[in-house]
Amino acid sequence: MKRTIVLLLAVIIVFCTSCDKPDNDGSEKCSDYRQAMRDFVIRISEAAHAKDNDFIVIPQNGISLITLEDNPDSELSASYLAAIDGHGQEDLFYGYPDDEVSTPADESEYLLRYLRRSREQGKSVFVIDYCAQPNHVADSYARCDAEGFVAFPAHRRNLDRIPTNGIHHENSDRISKLNEVQNFLYLINPEDFTSRQDFIHAVCATNYDMIVMDLFFNDGTPFTAAEVEQLRRKQNGGTRLVICYMSIGEAEDYRYYWQKQWKRNRPEWLGKENRDWPGNYKVKYWYSAWQELICGNDSNSYLSKIMAAHFDGVYLDLVDAYEYFEN
Repeated sequence: MKRTIVLLLAVIIVFCTSCDKPDNDGSEKCSDYRQAMRDFVIRISEAAHAKDNDFIVIPQNGISLITLEDNPDSELSASYLAAIDGHGQEDLFYGYPDDEVSTPADESEYLLRYLRRSREQGKSVFVIDYCAQPNHVADSYARCDAEGFVAFPAHRRNLDRIPTNGIHHENSDRISKLNEVQNFLYLINPEDFTSRQDFIHAVCATNYDMIVMDLFFNDGTPFTAAEVEQLRRKQNGGTRLVICYMSIGEAEDYRYYWQKQWKRNRPEWLGKENRDWPGNYKVKYWYSAWQELICGNDSNSYLSKIMAAHFDGVYLDLVDAYEYFEN
C-alpha cells in the first residue's frame, strides 16, 4: 500500500512540475517545455474526443515528443501516443536547409529513428518534402513508400497550389480512416483562388485521399459544414478525409481571435514576432489563456469552430515550439 501511494505521489509531482501555478505577478512558469507541449496536445485531443471519439489529431514536427527523453531509443510517452493518430513531418528527405536541397543524411536518419518507432505503434506518418524537380519528387515517393509513410512533395513552401504532376497511388476508395490514406494534398493557403467555390471546385476535381486545409478562406470567413461535405468528394466517386490546419505554437495576427491592442499591450503569453513569417508571434503555449483560445469549452475556441464545421480532424502546427524556448 505504501509503495502504491509513493508511486502516485511521484506521478503527481512529475505532472505538476512541467507548468507551475501563476506567480503573484500573474505569470505562469514552465520548467519542462516538452512535457508542457505533450500536455497541451493531450488536452486538445481530450477536448475533441469528448465531442467526437473518431476525431483525428495529427501533430506536425516535434516527433521527439514521442519519447520521454531526447533520445529516439528511450521510453515512449504512452499518454502522448494515445492522444494522437499520426504525425506530419516536414523536410524529411528534401527541404532542409533549403527547398530542392537534399536533407543531410544524418538529419534524416535522426528523424527516421523516431518516425519508425511511431509507425510501429500504429501511427500514420505524412511527409512533406519541399521539391519540384521530377527526380527529387520520385525519390521522395520511393523512400516514403519503403518506410510505409505517405508523401506529399510540395512544389512551393507557401502551400498554395495543387500539384499538376499526378497523384501517387491514386485510387477511388472511400476513405474513412487515417490508415487508409495513400496520398494527400497540403493546401493551407487559398490566396490564389478567386472565390471559395473556385477553391472547392478545384479540390473536388482531384482524387486525393486526404486534404489538409485552413478553416478560413481569404475573406476570413470559415468554411461551413456543407462546404466541408462537398470537399469530401473525390472526382472519381470516392471520398476523402478533410483535416483542418491549426497553429498552436504561434499566434497569428490575421486570425479571428487576434485583438488589435495586443501589439501595444501584449498579454503575458504573447512573445516575439517570427522574422521569417511576419504576423506570426511566438506564444508561451503552456499559459491557460492561450490554451483556452485554442481548445476551451467556449464555442468561440478555435477547436470548437473546427468541429462545428465538421472537419474529420485537426493538423497541429508548431508543435516543435518547445525547441525555441529550450534554446
